[in-house]
Amino acid sequence: MGIEFGLDTFGDITRDAGGELLTGAQTIRNIVAQAELADTVGVDFFGVGEHHRTEFAVSAPEMVLAAIAARTEHIRLGTAVTVLSSDDPVRVFERFSTLDALSNGRAEVVLGRGSFIESFPLFGYDLRDYDALFEQKLELFVELLKEEPVTWSGTMRASLENANVFPKTENGLRTWVGVGGSPESVVRVARHGLGLMLAIIGGPAHRFKPFVDLYHRSVASFGTTSHPISVHSPGHIGETDAEAWEAAYSGFEAMNNTIGRERGWPAYSRARFQNDVGPEGAIYAGSPDRVAAKIADTVTTLGLGRFDLKYATGTLSHESMMRSIELYGTEVIPRVRRILADRD
Repeated sequence: MGIEFGLDTFGDITRDAGGELLTGAQTIRNIVAQAELADTVGVDFFGVGEHHRTEFAVSAPEMVLAAIAARTEHIRLGTAVTVLSSDDPVRVFERFSTLDALSNGRAEVVLGRGSFIESFPLFGYDLRDYDALFEQKLELFVELLKEEPVTWSGTMRASLENANVFPKTENGLRTWVGVGGSPESVVRVARHGLGLMLAIIGGPAHRFKPFVDLYHRSVASFGTTSHPISVHSPGHIGETDAEAWEAAYSGFEAMNNTIGRERGWPAYSRARFQNDVGPEGAIYAGSPDRVAAKIADTVTTLGLGRFDLKYATGTLSHESMMRSIELYGTEVIPRVRRILADRD
């Protein structure tokens, strides 16, 4: 079928059976176990996000991915996302080419500008340079992907003159750019000939069809390489709809209200959650049948090459996430493939 299925986590700090918050260290160890299970049940990709704030445990995803690489065999490993604007493109390439070596060619990177801004002051970057930082650093990263000596100059980092970067990969580094819904961002991805990953965290999937069409038109206009399109959306899978919704709601409520207080959002509610898990919402939560049908509709509507389920949201327990991963690999993915095959 050519469709890949992935799982993403931001390393949300979770609670134990007694309701106490886990340490960041234990959360990271749990992520490795979750990735091992994903590999065992046949998931194609596992992505770990980068954040620098109290709700999330992972600030150095490549370190976590390296640990996962040593304990898995087949699953591809990457980020969700790497905040390129506040990092150095050379060091990002070096870290991921090293991960690629450790994993026998299973590494890929998803680059983004970052929806959270904590990394900018932390690493000494001015938010007034938000757009210029990403544009220039992405331009340099694209040059580094050629794996040849690079000569480059810009205003956001030191210039390079015939610089050679190591280690080299054996078969190249698959690279995506995460986009939240800006037409300019979609055009940028096409101009650089990279993969487009749409972060759909609100509203129906069909709302993003114009961005898919824009990507394809832009690739044709620039004469660059077209890549499969991916979607990243949150969700949770249980034995039944009611079980999944009950387990997931408190985590979605906690995360939405935490971020909402910073951004002026209204308080989250059960009514909002029920809308989000329905056909017009962006949460893929419920029984395997419900989630599979919704994923299949999204794949068909947008012509996707990959769907990534963000399986960790808020304080959802490790045990619940492990069961969700198991159901995703053993029940949801086979159902989606059957639905798509029947439609073809």
